[in-house]
Amino acid sequence: MMNRTTDHNHIVKSFDKELMEIDTMIARMGGHCETILSDALLALRQRNPDLADEAILIDIKINQLDLDIEESAIRMIALRQPMAQDLRLLLGAIRIGTDLERIRDLGKNLAKRAITIAEEKHPKPIRKNLKRMGKLVRHQLKHALDAYAQRDAVKALEVWEGDEEVDDMYTSIFRELLTYMMEDPRNITLCTHLLFGARNLERIGDHTTHIARNVHFLVTGETIAKKRPKSDNTSSIHMTPETPDGQETPTPPKTKETS
Repeated sequence: MMNRTTDHNHIVKSFDKELMEIDTMIARMGGHCETILSDALLALRQRNPDLADEAILIDIKINQLDLDIEESAIRMIALRQPMAQDLRLLLGAIRIGTDLERIRDLGKNLAKRAITIAEEKHPKPIRKNLKRMGKLVRHQLKHALDAYAQRDAVKALEVWEGDEEVDDMYTSIFRELLTYMMEDPRNITLCTHLLFGARNLERIGDHTTHIARNVHFLVTGETIAKKRPKSDNTSSIHMTPETPDGQETPTPPKTKETS
């Protein structure tokens, strides 16, 4: 783990101050993303549209922080012409801000799903599985943000390696929801919304993995050499191009005959 304030002092102290301001903005942005995700999951579980509305309103704060991070980093690159670790820090901050902005979007989509199906009774096994998946994704996001704040490449690698478990949960929920839909066509609408919700969580897991990968690079200067962990079952579940409402359309896992 590297501590910038003790191991990497700059002649121009204002540069350190500007770097710390970017760190602060990323911490705030990450905190807002965690809140959106937490509130959206709770709203989905409790069928609470008011809580979902609160999660959606946080969206504006995150968007402005993303713009501020990018503007500050680009200005510092142009004016300071940083090299080596400093340049990696600034480029990493821009990339992490982009992933957090996307997590914001996915969390907001999850909250919208919670509003749409607030009057519907969710199958108990699905509620339980979505709760477990949401808890894991929140845990991963928190640890990725901690890895950035602490400049901890080891913790970042642990987050990166944990993505496979999220994929496995998504595969399990996908198959379970498909079974409900096949058993009773009246379940199709509800299960489709829940499937979109699970997909949002899986994509948040992917962006969290991207954050961890960028943290590892900005600390070590090296990319993670091994292949990104991805469950074989999940890799067969693909998404078709986005529909007009901006959502991806889930498609079932490929069989040997159709692969």
